[in-house]
Amino acid sequence: MPSASCDMLLEDIEDIVSQEDSKPQDRHFVRRDVVPKARKRNTQKYLQEEDSPPSDSTIPGIQKIWIRTWGCSHNNSDGEYMAGQLAAYGYKITENASDADLWLLNSCTVKNPAEDHFRNSIKKAQEENKKIVLAGCVPQAQPRQDYLKGLSIIGVQQIDRVVEVVEETIKGHSVRLLGQKKDNGKRLGGARLDLPKIRKNPLIEIISINTGCLNACTYCKTKHARGNLASYLIDELVDRAKQSFQEGVCEIWLTSEDTGAYGRDIGTNLPTLLWKLVEVIPEGAMLRLGMTNPPYILEHLEEMAKILNHPRVYAFLHIPVQSASDSVLMEMKREYCVADFKRVVDFLKEKVPGITIATDIICGFPGETDQDFQETVKLVEEYKFPSLFINQFYPRPGTPAAKIEQVPAQVIGERQQVLVTEESFDSKFYVAHNRFYEQVLVPKNPAFMGKMVEVDIYESGKHFMKGRPVSDARVYTPSISKPLAKGEVSGLTKDFRNGLGNHVSPGSHTPAASQPGSASSGMVLRRPRLQQDCAPRTAVGLALLALLLAFFVKVYN
Repeated sequence: MPSASCDMLLEDIEDIVSQEDSKPQDRHFVRRDVVPKARKRNTQKYLQEEDSPPSDSTIPGIQKIWIRTWGCSHNNSDGEYMAGQLAAYGYKITENASDADLWLLNSCTVKNPAEDHFRNSIKKAQEENKKIVLAGCVPQAQPRQDYLKGLSIIGVQQIDRVVEVVEETIKGHSVRLLGQKKDNGKRLGGARLDLPKIRKNPLIEIISINTGCLNACTYCKTKHARGNLASYLIDELVDRAKQSFQEGVCEIWLTSEDTGAYGRDIGTNLPTLLWKLVEVIPEGAMLRLGMTNPPYILEHLEEMAKILNHPRVYAFLHIPVQSASDSVLMEMKREYCVADFKRVVDFLKEKVPGITIATDIICGFPGETDQDFQETVKLVEEYKFPSLFINQFYPRPGTPAAKIEQVPAQVIGERQQVLVTEESFDSKFYVAHNRFYEQVLVPKNPAFMGKMVEVDIYESGKHFMKGRPVSDARVYTPSISKPLAKGEVSGLTKDFRNGLGNHVSPGSHTPAASQPGSASSGMVLRRPRLQQDCAPRTAVGLALLALLLAFFVKVYN
């Protein structure tokens, strides 16, 4: 049966407390008589523990982080922004990889070797039980690769959230942020430009003016990561430049996947941006332009020449040609011909005296013929570029060029004489050298070691060539006698043995002579005869000495 109190209407939950119950203030007065017991502790040890949390602590913001960046200036700028944010939050950025708790690996996807280094660094980090966060173009373009499974990834447009990703990774979670920055559905250039930053060189500020490009080059993997063109607003870029100069910067690099295409998505262009930037560059400071493809600078040649003549702008421009063959450029989908490239270079060289033009060349693009290659060689000979970047073509996964029949990486028709002297580090080949001391790998045939062999070069790498022995070629033996065995002592000539006299015993069959790696086959050093006759001669000497002493004692007495 319900109590009478249940029939009452309660205005507040506190009305449930009856008058007989003690009130909060009553309980407070009772606690005044409770005296806490003092507890002694090691103050010094306590303070030390407060300052230095245990090494296995998962408290975010106290760990050491090692950052490694591969690739272009844009990637380096991203790495500087990530380092700045982490340091501002309390993490310590270290240059000692083994000391770090977490490795932040900022990758490049342009060429196979860069991705190979990235993959090897991941493997090393795992072997050393490091926490890992991946960034850059490789995981952005292909996040589902097997060697990336279970690892945290921060996308190229999400670098302003690097602290969140690192925090969760340190706690043992795997986080992936790969989305795009958008404003009302329109893609932005990326993270804000006013984020904290640690510059590798405090005097140089790298500003990415846009991300992505308007092209669709058949060999390019970066497009998969950076996407279509998205430009920063001019005011944002000018403000970033002002801030940099206030922080002691004296040189600004403008970077992107294609600076010449800047602004086409937001209704402006590169010259307009450059004139605004020139206004805020203090006297004595300089501005350097980044790479621009020929199509997007053709319509601005007059303005670009005026800007490159400005006293606070370097007379330098990086304009990749990639090939001097129009047929190859068409297969690459470069959207210009060799004549366009020449027009840009000729105009700038005429209008900007002494200008430095840098360019890039890809060798061995699928379908490239010897004639195509020779056209490129002629272009280089004609312009004598002071800065020339020559790259071997690498078929990047997922690109159209990777599906085209590849040009063999070989020197066609080259026959060389090579001297075989070593074994390769991986023990798969013998190492030989040609007349120019270039390394040539040959099959591991024991008959080749120490011989001069004639080979046909069939493949080349960055630091080596591979040779196939000519079937009917003669194998030359340079030595007039058989080489010594490994570990065998040289210099045991007839004169040397005669000098040893009786100390050398030819044909001795002591255990030492039969051991592997002994000094010489059938030749060992014996213990000198002096050691054998030492005891009797010493006894005679002592006896004579005793007689002399006895004689002198008798005379003086």
